[in-house]
Amino acid sequence: MIAVVLLLASQAAAAWAQPPPSSTRYCHAVGPITEDELIPARGDFSCEGQPTDYQAKRLWLYAPIAPENVSSEGATLLVHQTRFDRLAVFFGYADGSTVRHSVRAGAFGANWRVGGQLAFAAPRREAKLVSMTISVDGLDDYSLLRTRVMSAASAARDAALAASLVGGALTLLALSTCYNMLLARASRQRFVIWHAAWVGSILVWGLLWSQLALLAIPGIAGTLAARMCTLLATLAIAFAAACAATCPEPGTAPRWARRMVTWLGIAVVALGAPIALGPPVLIQFIGPPLNVAVLAVLAAATLLILLSWRRGSSEARAFFFAWSVPMLALAATQIFDMGTALFGGGPQIAVLLACALQTVWLSVGTTMRLARFRMERDAAQAAQAELRELTQRDPLTGLLNRRGFTERMEKALTQSHDGDAPFALLLVDVDHFKAINDRFGHDAGDGVLQRIGARLAALEGDSVFVARIGGEEFALGVRDLAHADLARYADDVRMALNRLRFADLLGEPVEVSVSVGIAEAGKGARFQTLYRSADKALYAVKNAGRNGVARFRLGQAEILSRGHMRAA
Repeated sequence: MIAVVLLLASQAAAAWAQPPPSSTRYCHAVGPITEDELIPARGDFSCEGQPTDYQAKRLWLYAPIAPENVSSEGATLLVHQTRFDRLAVFFGYADGSTVRHSVRAGAFGANWRVGGQLAFAAPRREAKLVSMTISVDGLDDYSLLRTRVMSAASAARDAALAASLVGGALTLLALSTCYNMLLARASRQRFVIWHAAWVGSILVWGLLWSQLALLAIPGIAGTLAARMCTLLATLAIAFAAACAATCPEPGTAPRWARRMVTWLGIAVVALGAPIALGPPVLIQFIGPPLNVAVLAVLAAATLLILLSWRRGSSEARAFFFAWSVPMLALAATQIFDMGTALFGGGPQIAVLLACALQTVWLSVGTTMRLARFRMERDAAQAAQAELRELTQRDPLTGLLNRRGFTERMEKALTQSHDGDAPFALLLVDVDHFKAINDRFGHDAGDGVLQRIGARLAALEGDSVFVARIGGEEFALGVRDLAHADLARYADDVRMALNRLRFADLLGEPVEVSVSVGIAEAGKGARFQTLYRSADKALYAVKNAGRNGVARFRLGQAEILSRGHMRAA
């Protein structure tokens, strides 16, 4: 892997030393920046090597125009946007006449085109178009100056195609940016957050590089936009590195590999920021190390993803396939000089298109991933809720158990306090149940409890909930009934249970009755206090002979009704 990185780095460094990737070979001259625009004499131009010491001066470039680059509409010079203070173009005709165009940083006028280019038209005249001369003030780096001379028809066609590609890519990026930001806010997962940052930075970079941002902010044209593009590109690589470092599931990626990818991403920003914000001379010194750092990030991220994939990370596999296209495109721009390919957009349009495809791919993959997580989470929550429900249910009768009933009671008491609605607790105890177990067996006793529980369950509704809180004791929480109405309701419950028949379970008619104790909730009452009061009322019924209803009120139990037994 190290050998591959070194090989790629050497090729990238060699690319920085190549002449400008233009379709035209220029002769050059360097002079002072003056108010007049007197073109140097032909003998002052040198057609050998590359110009030097031009950053703070005026660089003159001269080239003849080949006849095949002129159509019936004339010719067009396309200049890829770069850092300069002022640029002027002079088209020379055989009769000695000249057509001049001029732009400066912050004022491109109508000369800018979508795709990061400036267009300068040389109209067709009677006299033949023979040459062009370009003067550039304050050019940062000659190796970044990319130009093409084309027929006017070909230039218009390329501009339209570049605009279509860029517009489509930016539309996808804009939609993906909004979607990923919403996704990041909803999921709060680091991987999604870093991916949203990556997509957003690429979108802003694309708007600046393509010059569509000039529609809203024309004053950033030229050097300022180019510097911002450089800074955003390095930030995007750092965000992508963070995205790769946080993609694999915990435990599937070595910690050292995550740290290596993260620190290499930080190194790219540390190298790119001086180029973006510093003097032009830094481009020549820091440019090659920056290329090496970019390639190192790509190699390290690939290694991390492959290691995670090998350890069983499904997210790493999805990440690899989604990012393979932009990673290959970015690596290609560092290794090969794409010049003015892809309708003049060169490496930038290649990266923009690759990133647009990646964001769509990964957004879909991330959505599916989160949907799967949500399904798993919902299933886990449902299982947890089911388990919680089981822990709060009595396995014999299916009613609430003591734990579940206590929680419901505490909640109901709180609501009754807030709304001043009357609330009461009824304790129901099966009379002489031990005798039933001793005479007929516990299985028969369980059958009696199940039948009583089923009858009580039929009473449940919005204002009543029922539980078996232990042994032969049941409980009812009753809302919206008080005093006489509550007493009548409790006696109705007692009589309804007394009417149950158990001969089919016990093999013979047996008298089964219940006793009921009532406690009404006062202001600020708690369950335990209410339970003790109802229990005292229940014991009062037991002591009075059972098969009755009693209420505990004002510190004492009051017998409200008594029943007479009939043979079951």
